[in-house]
Amino acid sequence: MELLKKKFYRICIDAMGGDFAPLNEVQGAILAYEKKERFLDFEIVFVGDEKRIQEAIKNYMRKDFNYSIVHAEDVVTMDDEPTAILKRKKNSSLYKGIKLLAENYVDAFVSAGNTGAVLSTATVLLGRIEGVSRPTIGSFFPTVSKFPSLVLDVGANIEVKPQYLYEFAVMGSIYYRSMFGIENPKIGLLNIGEEETKGSEIMLKTHKILKDSSLNFIGNVEGRDVLLGTANIIICDGFVGNIILKFAESVLGLLKTRVRNYAKKSLLNALKVLLIKPALKNILKDMDYQHYGGVPLLGVNGVVIIGHGKSSPLAIQNMILTACEQLKKGINKNIERALNPNYVEKK
Repeated sequence: MELLKKKFYRICIDAMGGDFAPLNEVQGAILAYEKKERFLDFEIVFVGDEKRIQEAIKNYMRKDFNYSIVHAEDVVTMDDEPTAILKRKKNSSLYKGIKLLAENYVDAFVSAGNTGAVLSTATVLLGRIEGVSRPTIGSFFPTVSKFPSLVLDVGANIEVKPQYLYEFAVMGSIYYRSMFGIENPKIGLLNIGEEETKGSEIMLKTHKILKDSSLNFIGNVEGRDVLLGTANIIICDGFVGNIILKFAESVLGLLKTRVRNYAKKSLLNALKVLLIKPALKNILKDMDYQHYGGVPLLGVNGVVIIGHGKSSPLAIQNMILTACEQLKKGINKNIERALNPNYVEKK
């Protein structure tokens, strides 16, 4: 099928990326399209097995759903070596989708596929924003305050330099301000203590750079501060950040299991759980990864949102809406303006 004439935003979906592809991707796209009034308008470009995508669309199609399909025969699996995609799987939905973004046929790319493959392919095909040393992946965590914590990095950069961490802080600050309307978000450096003298040489140098910068740096923070909301943005290397992310993802499952086991012990317990279930569901809502959908890949020349492999239709919906929001706010242009000393406004 030919690509439809562009209206406002054209969002490309890696239709074969998730564990339940393409069904969840199609359902999520249609859910997002039903909320398009939040933006001027957008259309969906599915990339993947055209026959399977069309079969999925038939079951959930709505009359005004604006979409097109770009066929791709190959699929990138979670077992594929990320760097090998560029050589061996150029006909995959992941590669073709990012290629469409690189060539300006689409405005954003959304995938629940192999995170490492998205990161490496996007970095090569899209290139880095001028002034960015390393792209970074951030993730939101619920807090006791009104706003979530944004942790950067959560897996893109295992080894870092102070300059990288400073750039993560700048990009995170711009992203957070744009998405939540907080003019000067608080930034914390994740460390083993709050004192300036704590941590490795990299942490000490990073602390000095951040302290001397114009950012709203509040100093070192510790692991407990992620959920306390002490800082809006928490900076760390990808090794530590990924461990925090994976640990946090297990918490909701633990709570659900504990509640379920409690209910099984007696009829009285089951009734208690039944009474509090609506309130409990609402309280725990923002602990569910579906609430945020995906995580932004910041620092590349294009809007890229990466989701969990088991992303539900709701998560896919929120990934698409996040991509639209990022486009609407012009976040990449603001990042380049902040980090590129030779930035010139493009007409």
